[in-house]
Amino acid sequence: MAHTDQTMRRVLRREIAGTIGLLTDEHDFRAMRRYRSFTFDDYTTYFRQVEAVLRARASQGTHTTVALFDPEDYAEFCSTTGLDPDAPASRTRFTAQLAATGPTVPYEGQPLADLLPALVDEAVRQATWEYASMLLARLGTCAGCGEDLGRAAYLRASHLLVRILDTAPPGDHHLVCSVSGPPETLVSVLHADENAGDAPHLDEAEALEFTSVLALGLATDVPGGLVMRTTAPGSPDRVYGWRLRGYGLEPLTAGEVFDAYCTDAESGDLISPESNVDYCEPPDLGDENPAPGHRH
Repeated sequence: MAHTDQTMRRVLRREIAGTIGLLTDEHDFRAMRRYRSFTFDDYTTYFRQVEAVLRARASQGTHTTVALFDPEDYAEFCSTTGLDPDAPASRTRFTAQLAATGPTVPYEGQPLADLLPALVDEAVRQATWEYASMLLARLGTCAGCGEDLGRAAYLRASHLLVRILDTAPPGDHHLVCSVSGPPETLVSVLHADENAGDAPHLDEAEALEFTSVLALGLATDVPGGLVMRTTAPGSPDRVYGWRLRGYGLEPLTAGEVFDAYCTDAESGDLISPESNVDYCEPPDLGDENPAPGHRH
């Protein structure tokens, strides 16, 4: 009977999902060393031990996600909840919250060094979405009709994104939207992978962030643009571009797309064009842009 109980518990352990909070750089590691209960002496050893734990859990058939552990957020969490920050149980509580609300990436046997950039990208994407959403919410309502301006801009951005993908030639699409403004430029990336005859596949979190950034640019009249690179077997990559203008998208000419891609954004120096790439004027979106003074 005891043997059966042990076997059953082993089966159940495999069905318990887990989350590990990862310190992503030396700076964050040093911040955690102020706590006596955090017993690691150097980041390399810590990183290696986390990877060993992940591999061991994977070998037992246990699913694990990796969350970005931010020491400043952790200190704030402990202050708000009244927990002792110098206690392993407090770190566990914080990591459990990250599993539900923070950026996470599933561990699927890849080297931790390969997983780390994906985790950082996920954290940046979530922070960008939260910031853009906050600014959209602050737009308030239209004085004339009472409509929520942020929501109207989001719906407008969603419509434009659908039109771009609907009119794009077959292939996999890589889109980048940038919106300038204080305190910094927001940049969002969206991948739309297309199978033959099927609608493009979008990552939901990517699409949410991308649409929010585009909506912010449409609603605030700040300088911004959108570029799309389409890749298809047996043909050159094609690059298209639009500038944000008048609550809509104004297509760039092929020459303007070429200039944008072949000029260094920081120095202004010319960059040699890529081989096997065509710089094109985008397809007609068939979209009527509202007048700049009427946003919804």
